[in-house]
Amino acid sequence: MLGRLILILVQLAAGWFAGPIIAQNVPKFGTLDIFIMAVIFAIFVWLLGILGAVVLNGVAQPSSATLTYALVVALIGAGLTLVPQVKSVIAAVIPGVPDRAYPLIGAVIGYAIKK
Repeated sequence: MLGRLILILVQLAAGWFAGPIIAQNVPKFGTLDIFIMAVIFAIFVWLLGILGAVVLNGVAQPSSATLTYALVVALIGAGLTLVPQVKSVIAAVIPGVPDRAYPLIGAVIGYAIKK
């Protein structure tokens, strides 16, 4: 249990800092950039899960289905950024949430759901 919690924290922190660096090397598509970030976050979270399974005790090896879950939920999170009503409700509860947080949190939740 502690290993999974550590893995979630590492996935969030590493994804937050490494995702935009990786995205700099990808062509820009305007409003679709958030969906590209979702794909990058999902793959990165999954790869960190593979690494975490090797390093951390009690963390199972993720499957390709885990990648699919992370990708789908990350894309849902990215889609939420395009709905102004959702963003305003979340901003009322937690002010100042950047758009890239939605797909990152979605990818980590998708990964955790499958595990």
